[in-house]
Amino acid sequence: MEKQEIFKALAELKKPENKKNFSQTYDLIIILQGLDVNTTPLDFFVNLPHMKKQVKIGAFVGQELAEQAAKFCDVVIKENEFDQYKDNKKAVKQLAAKTDFFIGQANLMPKIAGAVGRILGSRGKMPNPKMGGIVPPNANLEILVKKFKTMVRLNAKKNLALQCAVGSENQPDEEVAENLLAVYNTVMKALPQEKNNIKNVMLKLTMSKPVKVA
Repeated sequence: MEKQEIFKALAELKKPENKKNFSQTYDLIIILQGLDVNTTPLDFFVNLPHMKKQVKIGAFVGQELAEQAAKFCDVVIKENEFDQYKDNKKAVKQLAAKTDFFIGQANLMPKIAGAVGRILGSRGKMPNPKMGGIVPPNANLEILVKKFKTMVRLNAKKNLALQCAVGSENQPDEEVAENLLAVYNTVMKALPQEKNNIKNVMLKLTMSKPVKVA
């Protein structure tokens, strides 16, 4: 995929009829083919070179990481607070709604799963080892949180489509294009038949119809 194809799609989306009185998000949609996601679900984490969205990070930690978590994370749940969530579905749902990614202290994962696993798991928000979200008690959270702050997630478990935000209207086209290419190239290289597993690539604004990129 070439940047010129992306710039052309961006120009189409910038037409007056798509303009709203707020800054809309650019969403990338990748339609797949030749795969069975029912038997082999897809799950990708990509770090964007130009992240503008504010990403909220939560942490489930013991006393070993409590000080670091308070300094670098947006939401901190300490070990002695886990039980407060065990029988409080509403509180866990609220936690999930306001937090994008969670970090979990490795030796506490059974307790974390027991307290919030059912609800966070169903929302794809449990601490995830694929993205480095399960950490030892001596982890450096500053480095990890910086990585998480530029991360987006794409997954396909039922439908042959991947979708994520790649920028906003208040970003330069060059940044949006570089973000889109970072996602596209990561996904393409991870697919078994690479480009042959990609049917269409589309871009849309929050309130617009999709425009074909490739």
